[in-house]
Amino acid sequence: MKRLSTFIATLLVAAAALAAKQPLTHETLWLMKRVGAPSLSPDGRLVVFSVTEPSYDPKEQTSDLWIVPADGSAKPKQITFSKASEGDLSWSPDSRRIAFTTKREGDEASQLYLLDFAGGGEAQRLTNVSTGVSSPRFSDDGKNVVFVSSVFRTAADEEANKKAAKEAKDRKYNVRVYDGYPIRSWDRWIDPDKQVHMFVQPLTEGAKAKDILAGTKLVANPGFSGTGAGGEGGETLRGQWSPDHQWIVFPAVTSRNTSAYAEVGAELFRVKADGGEPERIAFGEGSYGDPAFSPDGKTLYTVFNANNKLPYNNNRLVAFDWPSMTNRREIVAQPFDRSVGGYAITSDGRNIYFTAEDSGLEKIYVVSSKGGDARLAVEPERGVYTDLEIAGKAPSMVMVGRWGSATDPQEIVRIDPASKTRRNLTDFNVEKAASLDWQPLQHFWFTNKDGMRIHNMIALPENFDPNRKYPLFVLMHGGAANMWRDAISLRWNYHLLAKPGYVMVMTDYRGSTGYGEKLAQAIQNDPLRGPADDINAGADEAIKRYPFIDGTRQVAAGASYGGHLANWMEATTTRYKAIVSHAGLATLQTQWGTSDGNYHRELMVGGPFWDANNKIWIDQSPLTYANRFKTPILMSVGERDFRVPMNNTLEMWAALQRMRVPSKLMVWPEENHWILSGENSKFFYQQVSDWLGKWIHS
Repeated sequence: MKRLSTFIATLLVAAAALAAKQPLTHETLWLMKRVGAPSLSPDGRLVVFSVTEPSYDPKEQTSDLWIVPADGSAKPKQITFSKASEGDLSWSPDSRRIAFTTKREGDEASQLYLLDFAGGGEAQRLTNVSTGVSSPRFSDDGKNVVFVSSVFRTAADEEANKKAAKEAKDRKYNVRVYDGYPIRSWDRWIDPDKQVHMFVQPLTEGAKAKDILAGTKLVANPGFSGTGAGGEGGETLRGQWSPDHQWIVFPAVTSRNTSAYAEVGAELFRVKADGGEPERIAFGEGSYGDPAFSPDGKTLYTVFNANNKLPYNNNRLVAFDWPSMTNRREIVAQPFDRSVGGYAITSDGRNIYFTAEDSGLEKIYVVSSKGGDARLAVEPERGVYTDLEIAGKAPSMVMVGRWGSATDPQEIVRIDPASKTRRNLTDFNVEKAASLDWQPLQHFWFTNKDGMRIHNMIALPENFDPNRKYPLFVLMHGGAANMWRDAISLRWNYHLLAKPGYVMVMTDYRGSTGYGEKLAQAIQNDPLRGPADDINAGADEAIKRYPFIDGTRQVAAGASYGGHLANWMEATTTRYKAIVSHAGLATLQTQWGTSDGNYHRELMVGGPFWDANNKIWIDQSPLTYANRFKTPILMSVGERDFRVPMNNTLEMWAALQRMRVPSKLMVWPEENHWILSGENSKFFYQQVSDWLGKWIHS
């Protein structure tokens, strides 16, 4: 009781401090500058990054490059001023130049540009590739840049690509023809005529880029593809130069055409810088990615994620001797039970720092490069660290990254592991964020009925008064291999949703990441019921713990897997007065048959739906219980969503109308799995607020 009194007293003090704060609005949130990931010069002196100035009109939105000294001795300075966005930064090894991609006036596709800090002047275009350029990286001698382009499968060079493009444009019919799986990814149809290749661009005057994969057996393989297919970043081949600049190491997939009936992994290959047949150098039951070399060039590090018919596995950091590719070993010793995120190697090669999710935060850990126990290096009091970079040629440790929280937009920070501190190198949004009436998230834990420790966070509304009673808003995250992060989200912003006067609870149910493999894998053969039980138990626990929550007024919402759970709540409980479901499934079978990927859905429930002994497909499908639908529900779906296609929402909608349940449907013709347009986002938040408010006060 004493602890509760202390907590309430603390909230009263915070409420008094917030009395003069400004309210959060959609405009305030949406129009905040967005600071991109840092790119640190090898000598550790400078950091280049992008800054996006958002607009509700996409034509008015801009994104330019900025630079700031890594020691914080000067304020950031803008270095590009074009209408086009720049991205894919890469520093030359001598720290004098940066390569980046952009589509400037006169460019038909994104091209590679070079900006010389030492020589000054405007950025110079290096390429004229009709199929566009992405993911550039300098060789260690500074004489070449490797990049990626999506080319026509039959083309051996630039002229052949132009010819194939013209033929495609001139043909009188319009059809996509497939003879294998998959055919879609996230929000796009996979182009059956194209595939990603790597090019090397010499930095000598007049030199042309060379496609170093054209004509190889690797790309002729019907199962060949890059990694990261689809998604927001698209399919790519992230090449990493060997320290002697003779080889390029890259992950690639060779069995994508089997993904309808098997787990597909990514293998590591190396190819000579002047071309030739790539050599497979690391393979196994899983996926390799993010290769990086030790400073002495004797070790190749890479992240590995196992394929073992489980719904989730941690990323593990492994190493090989180079160039023999022998002596494979795991660097982070067990029992460390978190997934390795981004990692960076110290300039002396002795240690590796990496980020990992943990209980709503993303922390920084360190491990010996020879392998051993990982230890916590920097723990944020709140928020997440991402995008770590360590200067490879600096005389002393220089580490930068991004840090942000649910009330702190991401900024570039200098990180000092010795003192376990950070300091801002940028402050584009610091003053504005400090003026807003939003409070840091609160954390609590409980043990569920199956003995699992479950983590939760709550967000408080503006003008919060602990002596009042507030309705409870239960927000369910997607994934399911995901966790609620103490970070700002535009798509489901905690504080903007809580603004009308809700206390929001976010439960990391079984299946969530950031708590070890066992909890993340506990969703297998229990795709909806167990997680939903955890969410309802989290709501019960919040009501019991916090006297300012009115347990008689509860609402719920979720998107993607959270949308699946929202539909499951519609089918299985009447505790909520209203529900919002975006991109939710109707039945497990509908989602299996229409989504852009299906085999992993069979693994989740232990086999295909035609297995007569497998009752999960029916037992844990919301539509099975349509006769129980009663709760008013707002349905939302993007027409371009191929991850949870519109068929699901239409089936749910038909059942809701058949059962005469108060319901409303929003279909977004131009949106995909997420609502990305500013105006659409503003309308969505207003509709959610109106819908829930209508029923919570009825």
